[in-house]
Amino acid sequence: MLLNNLFDVSGKVAIVTGGSRGIGEMIAEGLVRNGVKVYISARKAEACDATAARLNEIEGGGGCVSIPADLATDEGLAAFVEAFSAQEDSLDILVNNAGAAWGAEFGEFPGSGFDKVLAINVKAPFMLSQALVGHLKKSATAEDPSRIIMIGSIDGIRVPVGEQYSYGASKAGIHMMGRHMAKTLVADNITVNSIAPGPFQSKMMAFMLDDPASREMVEKSVPRQRIGSPEDVAGTVIFLASRAGAYLTGATIPLDGGTASLAG
Repeated sequence: MLLNNLFDVSGKVAIVTGGSRGIGEMIAEGLVRNGVKVYISARKAEACDATAARLNEIEGGGGCVSIPADLATDEGLAAFVEAFSAQEDSLDILVNNAGAAWGAEFGEFPGSGFDKVLAINVKAPFMLSQALVGHLKKSATAEDPSRIIMIGSIDGIRVPVGEQYSYGASKAGIHMMGRHMAKTLVADNITVNSIAPGPFQSKMMAFMLDDPASREMVEKSVPRQRIGSPEDVAGTVIFLASRAGAYLTGATIPLDGGTASLAG
């Protein structure tokens, strides 16, 4: 019942997709700092390599390996799985974080805005989880299950503020798909849970958060009166990946400072 036992994740192996920036980078850093060997992917090789290099400078960390890939394509996903499998034969934590958004007014929303977003946000996490299930089963036990963590959004819980129709639909889909996968994989000692973040510093939110006036408006819209921090999302992932979260599966955790449940 000691904290060091309840929340210890050291020695585990993790994958964080979209781990080169934003929420993915926050998660990857939190895991590396706590002794997890983390593989990150991103479509832009230079950014992915740079983030891995930075995380490898953390003294006493678990280390970080960059495997750039476009997981929305069959070829990119297969290449990523092959590269990972060449280095690891088992996997403890899979964080499906990579995502995309598209905004356009109703009546002018293009089909490509659905195809791209659903391919990256919904299809890719499912296909990657499916491709790596053998690795996840290999390290899973009843006492210490393997974990799949889906990064959704509060826009998959509440009605989104902007006209990002495919984004909200994709994140609602991620939450339900996580529950469905949880039911399928629970007998294999693999838990599947979703995190639904509110506003965090990321490329997707930069257009709002980089402007001081807009940032203040966003912060005031959150009942906790601030945006999320790296510690908030890393801490939630560590909880889910540690002994403390071993009994939880099929859940969606709103990590939003109360926005979805308390904001008017």
